[in-house]
Amino acid sequence: MRNWKPGLLTRLAIAIVLGIVAGLFLPACGIRALNSFRDLFGQFIKYLVPFIILGFVTPAIADTGRAAGRMLLLTMGLAWGSTIFAGTFAYVASCTVDPWLLSGANLANATQALSFPAYFSLKIPPILDVVTALVTAFMLGLGIAALKADALYLAFGQLKAIVERTIAKAFVPLLPVYIFTVITDLTASGRLKVIAGPAVKLMVFCTLLTVVVLFAQYALAGLVSRRNPLRALLNMLPAYLTGWGCCSSAATIPVTLRQTKLNGVSEETANLVIPLCSNVHLAGSMSNMVAYAAGLMVMWGEPLTPTAFAEFIFMMSIIAVASPGVPGGCVLAAATLVETALGFTPERYALMVAIYLALDGMGTACNLTGDGAIALVVDRLRPRPEKG
Repeated sequence: MRNWKPGLLTRLAIAIVLGIVAGLFLPACGIRALNSFRDLFGQFIKYLVPFIILGFVTPAIADTGRAAGRMLLLTMGLAWGSTIFAGTFAYVASCTVDPWLLSGANLANATQALSFPAYFSLKIPPILDVVTALVTAFMLGLGIAALKADALYLAFGQLKAIVERTIAKAFVPLLPVYIFTVITDLTASGRLKVIAGPAVKLMVFCTLLTVVVLFAQYALAGLVSRRNPLRALLNMLPAYLTGWGCCSSAATIPVTLRQTKLNGVSEETANLVIPLCSNVHLAGSMSNMVAYAAGLMVMWGEPLTPTAFAEFIFMMSIIAVASPGVPGGCVLAAATLVETALGFTPERYALMVAIYLALDGMGTACNLTGDGAIALVVDRLRPRPEKG
């Protein structure tokens, strides 16, 4: 027992429990101090993400050679299809359940969450934004494969080793502390009590939607990859809890990568699919966005027009890719779209933001856990490089 060390899943669970307790009892000055660390670590995460993309995606593309382009198209197609499916399913479920679930809703009960700003903020700008890093990784990987640039291939292999060591020695040990600070602020700010009664029901309904989406994704992935879908989904639980805590798919890439490889996905497939899907696969966020928007419209007594939601789902699947990998990035990117497609007023959109942020982690957790399902399918269907 003296040599026993808790695993990552245990440490994440402990961090979540302690965060809830601390959020109930810590004074505002303590929460602000914790938020100072949270913001600093968040800056480190954003600084690290481009290196993760360059270090993992570039060698993966170079390793797969000519198949990389087809792997990219396959991954993008699966991610986009999964996102559209999640939004459509959420709309159909909302039309069926919301009129009964939210009957008699009273939006006058809405309240605002408390705010605990950090004492200081230190900016650590990343060397590249995420989209630029992805495009650069594709260009360099394909170029290395086409020109057989061994020196560059070796250099990016060494960059990958440096990134892996940084993750192992700095990122993973501090990750539970970071999640502790996030959960503490979430509890103390009272975001789960933004609105009473019907809104809480809506949050529970949206959470169940993301669970159904995950089961559907892994059922299909298990069928295609010929693996046990329940075991594969259980293996992704540490990534799910990490994403729920830090509310960022990009920040959870190291954990998602590790758990995806534990499911038997090859290293070259995982290293390409997971960083890419962290930015383009948004099934959980899409499901929550559609369900929250539909729920608020039902509360206001407005019809859920199919054409309006079709426009919203399609445009959101494109706009969300450009949203920053930070908590609430998806709902912030939708500010104009909810007004043009669904007729939201600024006040109604502000309420939607408050509700969305209360359980933003659930959508993020669904996003990145679903990335593992896509990786299983891609690894089964991907073109293999020619031998000889």
